[in-house]
Amino acid sequence: MADAGKKGISLGFNSPVVLAFSLISLCALFLNEMTDGASNLALFSVYRSDIDFLFFVRLVGHVFGHTDWNHFYSNMMFFLLIGPVLEEKYGSFDLIVLMVITAVVSGLVSIIFMPTTVLLGSSGIVYMMVVLLSASSIKGKKIPLTLILILFMYVGAEVLNGFTTTDSISQLSHVIGGICGAIFGIVLNLDTKDL
Repeated sequence: MADAGKKGISLGFNSPVVLAFSLISLCALFLNEMTDGASNLALFSVYRSDIDFLFFVRLVGHVFGHTDWNHFYSNMMFFLLIGPVLEEKYGSFDLIVLMVITAVVSGLVSIIFMPTTVLLGSSGIVYMMVVLLSASSIKGKKIPLTLILILFMYVGAEVLNGFTTTDSISQLSHVIGGICGAIFGIVLNLDTKDL
């Protein structure tokens, strides 16, 4: 019993992928402010350009870039809330793979279907995580109603916003992220035996 009083509270480095992603995004935001937007254009946004080494860097790196502190904060708030749960469930390596796939797919879709648009930010990853978290409760061959509701509310709203609003938010990136999250969740959690 004497040892119990000597134990203190310490900080744990949980979710290394989530924390590293957040730190890289924060550094990218500082760098963007110091370079007056040049670093975002060179490294942390994706757009139609010549295919060279930096094209591939941007294809993944666009998820680290943010336009300003509000953009960064709104993405990181959800990212830091949902990410650790997913990293604990699926593991660090698998989460990195899911994030890279989502980044590349959303980047390519943006380049193909929105050739004059510059895409940056982690909201596609956040939408993937929101839907993946809902899909994480798949048991056996039953798809949870909450997954359907999340798809309808989050992804459906973004499809509607894509047709009805004109702003600087990439609804297409959100939709792609949500679709990736649904596919990943079903593939990783659905028991496909006896289908």
